[in-house]
Amino acid sequence: MSTMKKASERNNLSRRQFLMAGAAAAVAFACNNARAAEPAAGITNLMPPLPYPENALEPVVSARTIGFHYGRHHRGYADKLIKLVSGTPLADGSLEKIVASTAGKPDQAPLFNNAAQTLNHNFYWQSLKPAGGGTPPDSLRKKIEASFGSLDECKKQLFDAAVTQFASGWAWLVSDGGTLKVVKTGNADNPITAGMVPLLTIDVWEHAYYLDYQNRRADYVTALIDKLLNWEFAAINL
Repeated sequence: MSTMKKASERNNLSRRQFLMAGAAAAVAFACNNARAAEPAAGITNLMPPLPYPENALEPVVSARTIGFHYGRHHRGYADKLIKLVSGTPLADGSLEKIVASTAGKPDQAPLFNNAAQTLNHNFYWQSLKPAGGGTPPDSLRKKIEASFGSLDECKKQLFDAAVTQFASGWAWLVSDGGTLKVVKTGNADNPITAGMVPLLTIDVWEHAYYLDYQNRRADYVTALIDKLLNWEFAAINL
C-alpha cells in the first residue's frame, strides 16, 4: 500500500472518529439539557422540554417554582409511570392511550394518575407563555364570544373554576360538541375522558403556586389569566 494511500486512510479514520465523537457529544448535550424523562421502551411525548427558560414566566411564576414544579413534581409522575408500564403492552403507547384505557378503573388508579398528571402538566406548560394574556386570535375570539358572550365572561368563568376547585385539580377551557365551555377537574382527571377537547388549562395544585403566592390562589390565577395564558395554543387546539 502506498504511503499516500495509507495517509489518506488515516485521515478518513480520523475524520470518522472526529464526527462520531462530535455526534456523541451533541447527543449528550441534548440529553443533559432537554431535562426530559424518556422511557427506554418509548412512551410517545412523555415529558417534552419546557417551551421556554425556567425564568421566562417571572415575575408571575418564579424560576424556583418552575424548577420544583417541572423538575421534581412533573418528572416524578413521568418517572413513576415508566416503572409502572415497564414490561407491559402500554410501554410503547402514548399518554393519551394510557389515560383512556385506565380511566374509571380503580385497579388501574396508579397508572391513570401518573399518566394523566404527566399529560396534564405537558398541556399546562404549553398553556402559558411569556408576555401572554391579551386578546386571542380572531378565530378563537369569535368562538369565545359565541359561547360565552364576551372574552371577559370567559376569563371570569376560568377564574371561578380555578379558584373554587376544592383542593387539588385543574381548570380547563374545552370544546364540547363544538361549543366552548369551562370545566374543572379534581386531582389527575382530564376532560378527554369525558369526550371533550382541551384547549388550555390552569394548574391549581398547591405546588403550582405556593412558593410564590402561599395560600393566595386567587392572585396566582388572576396573574396567569391576565399575563401568561397562551391563547395561540388554545386556537391551535381548537
